[in-house]
Amino acid sequence: MQNQSPPARDAALGLSRAPPNQDEIRAQLEHILCSHEFPKVGRSAAFLAYVTEEALAGRANRIKGYSIAIEVFKRGEGFRQDDPVVRIEAGRLRRTLERYYLVAGQSDPIRIDIPKGGYAPSFVWNEEAPASSDDRLSILRRRFQKLTPFGLGAGIMLGVVMAAVAASAYLLPIGLGSTSHESIEEGPTLVVAPFANLGDGPQAALYTAGLTEELLTALPRFKEIRVFGRETSKSLPSGVEASQVRGELGARFLLAGGVRVSGDRIRVTARLLDTDNDEILWSQTYDDDIKSGDLFNIQSDVANKVASAVAQPYGIMAQADVSNPPPDDLGAYACTLSFYGYRAELSAKRHLDVRQCLESAVARYPSFATAWAMLSIIYLDEDRFRFNPNTNGSPPIDRSLQAARRAVQLDPDNTRAHQALMTALFFHQEVSEALHVGEQALATNPNDTELLGEFGTRVAMSGDWQRGAELLDRALALNPGGGGYYHGTRALAAYMLHDDETAVIEIKQANLQKFPLYHAVAAVIYANAGMMDDARREASSFNAMRPDFIPNVVAELKARNFRPADRARLIADIRKAGLAASDEVEASMLWRPQGSAVLVPAVAPRGQ
Repeated sequence: MQNQSPPARDAALGLSRAPPNQDEIRAQLEHILCSHEFPKVGRSAAFLAYVTEEALAGRANRIKGYSIAIEVFKRGEGFRQDDPVVRIEAGRLRRTLERYYLVAGQSDPIRIDIPKGGYAPSFVWNEEAPASSDDRLSILRRRFQKLTPFGLGAGIMLGVVMAAVAASAYLLPIGLGSTSHESIEEGPTLVVAPFANLGDGPQAALYTAGLTEELLTALPRFKEIRVFGRETSKSLPSGVEASQVRGELGARFLLAGGVRVSGDRIRVTARLLDTDNDEILWSQTYDDDIKSGDLFNIQSDVANKVASAVAQPYGIMAQADVSNPPPDDLGAYACTLSFYGYRAELSAKRHLDVRQCLESAVARYPSFATAWAMLSIIYLDEDRFRFNPNTNGSPPIDRSLQAARRAVQLDPDNTRAHQALMTALFFHQEVSEALHVGEQALATNPNDTELLGEFGTRVAMSGDWQRGAELLDRALALNPGGGGYYHGTRALAAYMLHDDETAVIEIKQANLQKFPLYHAVAAVIYANAGMMDDARREASSFNAMRPDFIPNVVAELKARNFRPADRARLIADIRKAGLAASDEVEASMLWRPQGSAVLVPAVAPRGQ
């Protein structure tokens, strides 16, 4: 015991020890900042030193995001809390300290941490420090190494304890887990540099400032990304280097550009850079005639186009993260990327993986509204697509609605939350309320193509095929590469609008071979177009994947809120494609011209 450190020796003897004093804490701080494991770039060192000294001066309760922004990041007094610079840097500092104590600081006498939920530091003797799940496992492993000489039984017992620690961290049921309301920090971060004024005169200056402001309004509507606020943007020069943004702010992406006004012509150039390597990921030029439109409408239109291209769920930033995930990704943001991958494929295998990932994410981050919204849609797909139904809990439609309402409650401005609520209400047979929610969400963020496509689908299926088709066209025009599912719905809308040529073109672009209902829609469209070999092939594939659908075709179509006339037409072409339903006679009598009899099918719709 004589070789143990004082904290460890006292702990072994069952004795308590006074907390570290100021001199000991300052010595530990200096030791951390001088370590090769602590980064020498960025603001982490200044952040840690500031909060430590404030706490030692007895001002821990006054350490707030605003004071850190002013003192550490040198923001002006107009700094607003919607600028996430402090939250992002705090998350980075926590991860840096965690790594430091797992590597270089394992034997340090004092542990300095920034507990979640605030910015005030804690100072404890290292052996007494509260640890995360990874820290606890590391500590247990070290103690396991000390125990193994005493026999195999002790090692086995400790292995059981380690397994329990791991399980407590990763297998929490939904709704339980940490109650911290800290924002999820793993998503991509974006800084908007002030656009450069490349023209002459007051009009150019006005437009340049207005465009930057419009971008800072449009971009934060996409909740999957984090956009540094106006104060950060104003503090940067228009020609700021990407490396400076990475080093000082830690942002992954930089949006920059310039505006040139010459006579009645205006040209805007915009580019998105990866701050890791200064690579230009995307660039675009927008030209307009000032005479043809109001100056403010032009800058708003350009800002919306830029925001859609860069920040939408299938946009440039998301594509960059899919191909090159950020190194500090801890899993929660990875779940959102997996969700969009699933939406592009719509397979049962992908569905199960994403459901498990999202359930883990909301267990660890119960205030993560976007994850709850995505989980709502995943639960709904258990019901409408028959993907991996979980029969142990409440019905999937109820779980879907509950998760969607949770998402909206957590973040009333979250587009994905409103999309989930709209879709859950639609399949809960509350169509009017669903469409009302969709209209409100679309007004909040008209540039979100995932919302546009889903809302267009709901509008179309409820009977307004023309407007639904227009919304889907808009979504596909803004995002031609991310909407296989929406190509399928657009094909169905064209079929219902008797536009057979467009229906065939669109269904061939859907490419959803693992999605059963794709084959059903394809069979109907090909049968209607007289392409009978293709129709029979798709019908056979569909029947093999969903043999339960055709015997209950009336209930399935009613659950999707198809009107009686639309149901009758679909069933007629389903039969033409070679899929004969057991209740097809009753189904064919569901709709008759006005004055004819209507026969109610014997099969009850799901959920009614």
